[in-house]
Amino acid sequence: MATLSLLSKSYYIVFVLSLSFIGSFPCLDDQREALLEFKDLLFGELMTDNSTDMFPGGLETWNSSSECCQWALVECNSQQVTGLNLYSVFPTLGKTSTVLAPIFRIKTLMSLDISYNSIQGEIPGIELRNLSELVYLDMRGNSFNGSIPLELFHLANLEFLDLSDNMIEGVLPNDVVGLKSLKQLSLDANFIHGELPEEIGNLIELKQFTVPGNQISGRIPLSILQLRKLEVLNLQNNSFSLEIPADIGSLVNLTTLDLSKNRLSGEIPSSIRKMRKLETLQLENNMLSGEFPTWLFDLKEMKKLHLGGNKLAWNNNLAIEPKCKLSSLSLRSCSVKGQIPSWISNQTDLIYLDLSENDLEGDFPQWLAERNLGTIILSDNKLTGSLPSQLFQSRNLSVLALSRNNFSGEWPEINTASIMVLLLSENNFSGPLPKSISNIHRLLLLDLSKNSFSGNEFPAFGPDSLIAFVDVSSNNFSGKVPSDFGLFTVMLSLSQNGFYGPLPENFSNLIMLEHLDLHDNNISGEFPAFFSQMSSVQVLILRNNSIKGSISSDLSSLSSLRILDLSNNYLKGEIPQSLGNLTGMIETPDAPLRLSEIFKFPVEIHDLIVNWKKAKQGLSIRNRDIYTFLDLSKNRLSGEIPHSLGGLKSLKLLNLSFNELSGKIPISFGDLESVETLDLSHNCLDGEIPGTFSKLLELNYLDLSNNKLGGKIPGGSQMDTLVDPKMYANNSGLCGVQIEVPCEEDLVPPGPPLRKKQEPMYSWIATGVGYPVGFLSSTAVMYVL
Repeated sequence: MATLSLLSKSYYIVFVLSLSFIGSFPCLDDQREALLEFKDLLFGELMTDNSTDMFPGGLETWNSSSECCQWALVECNSQQVTGLNLYSVFPTLGKTSTVLAPIFRIKTLMSLDISYNSIQGEIPGIELRNLSELVYLDMRGNSFNGSIPLELFHLANLEFLDLSDNMIEGVLPNDVVGLKSLKQLSLDANFIHGELPEEIGNLIELKQFTVPGNQISGRIPLSILQLRKLEVLNLQNNSFSLEIPADIGSLVNLTTLDLSKNRLSGEIPSSIRKMRKLETLQLENNMLSGEFPTWLFDLKEMKKLHLGGNKLAWNNNLAIEPKCKLSSLSLRSCSVKGQIPSWISNQTDLIYLDLSENDLEGDFPQWLAERNLGTIILSDNKLTGSLPSQLFQSRNLSVLALSRNNFSGEWPEINTASIMVLLLSENNFSGPLPKSISNIHRLLLLDLSKNSFSGNEFPAFGPDSLIAFVDVSSNNFSGKVPSDFGLFTVMLSLSQNGFYGPLPENFSNLIMLEHLDLHDNNISGEFPAFFSQMSSVQVLILRNNSIKGSISSDLSSLSSLRILDLSNNYLKGEIPQSLGNLTGMIETPDAPLRLSEIFKFPVEIHDLIVNWKKAKQGLSIRNRDIYTFLDLSKNRLSGEIPHSLGGLKSLKLLNLSFNELSGKIPISFGDLESVETLDLSHNCLDGEIPGTFSKLLELNYLDLSNNKLGGKIPGGSQMDTLVDPKMYANNSGLCGVQIEVPCEEDLVPPGPPLRKKQEPMYSWIATGVGYPVGFLSSTAVMYVL
């Protein structure tokens, strides 16, 4: 995108130089009035006659006592306003597109930049018709919505159009053909869908066409091959499918071709070798197949080559001698085998290297450690040995990702302050962490999980640290629970180690913390009250420790809490009624965990291990965004189950098993409309199973065993499918079709035997009359006798 910004600046500089003739001519009254009206719409009542310092970016010079051609941000040609540079002048005012109406009345405008002002609403179409002289239009970085107005495509003189970073919808219409003079068209990061029109090929002056980050589908139109002046083509992160046009190499002036993150298939066209000016080729994350085209290394101008994440097959028998000087290379998942290719060592300009998801073996090369790269990604290979000490002395290394290999040994001291991302999970590293790791002030991500690191003195990062993601789970660390982390920490996982002692109170200072996982340690002490101060927490896992005391009723103040696992501790007392007020478990989550979005580097968030249907299962980050869990099992909780828990409508799992809970199951549990797993087993619950359970349409696992429940198991809907007798075992007197034990009320007494022949009605009448007569007669005889 740097290339795009350079072109944008060059266009603007040209206009400034060509339109900046400002003589002593007064500007036109109607144009000055239009600009003052625009200013008034922006600030309205905020304006005063004596206050000028409130106006941002030069607007303080706009007043009725001076000529508008002498104002800041305004360019004129003689008496006429021809250019306005309003880049990021009013981004905090939250104005709608109606404020632009006065500007759009200035028919002499040739250059208009209103980018990055957070303007909302649709682009005014009717008013755009006035700007027939417009050559340069930059509207990126706002909040424009709706479709692109058709009037815009009638601006025949327009050469530069940038609508990127808005919320524009709809398709790119055939009317785009009206922009016959267009040299740059940028529609990045919008919601444009449908297919690209074939008419795009009629914009023969086009040099840059960029639409990354939209929802455009279908095949790449063949008409695009008519754009022989094209220098930059960026269709990244859409849904383009089928094959890349075979003759795409006819675009010989291309310097950048980015088709990554689509659904393109087939082989990489051999015609690309004709692109002698090509500097950047990004085709990663598609479904391209065939043998890796090593002839790409013959393109002398090539600097950035990213082909990873496809189905390409690397020919390990070929000797590679690149004729280009690469600065960035991605061969992720290209079936590269053996040691890291030695020809890469000759790429002295290399800054970025991604060889992950291959079959690489052997040690980490010494030459690679000494090369001072900025990014090294070698995850998911079979590399072995220890890491060279020179690697941690690099002045440039920002990203080091070596996860899921077989590296071993202890870490050397770290003498670099440049590392921002350090991902070394699932290796065999051992020994203590060097204290110098806490001196890396730029460190944002640290993932050392699933190794054999040890030591009882964890590095202290301090409150000024920028670190946001820390995962050291599944190691052999010991000592007191570490607490010296930066105030920007969002994710902290210290689980499955040997940390002991009470939870440190300065955890409450981590005001941005969303995810805290401390399960399977030796943590003791009372359940801390300070948790209620950690208002950003969404995931809190303290499972399998020795925490005692009662659950704080103030925990309900954690309105974002979605996953709470306090199982297998020594908690006692009653479950607080206030837990039924946990907003994050009542409402369906509409905001995902930020863990996967706060970093531009693609961080792999490990599965969260939870108790699900009596087994440990991994919960992916995707499901973590939508699942809500409450697990208080295996404690010493007593008293009745709060009726308020039935209000947690978004709960997927509720586990209260293995406690000392008594009383009846709340009828309100029938309102747990999202619950899939409900475990109340091994308590002292009595009474009947509420009939409201028939409303639990999502329920697929139920365990009520080992209680004192009786009566009929309710049927209907999902309850009719929960027929495993183990779910109801060891209760006082349950019955029902689910366990094939009939209930008394369902037993039908036997009726009179059926007669072979129906008797006439008169015989029954005679019997009815004769029976009392005969009875009375016999009684009288007996009395006389």
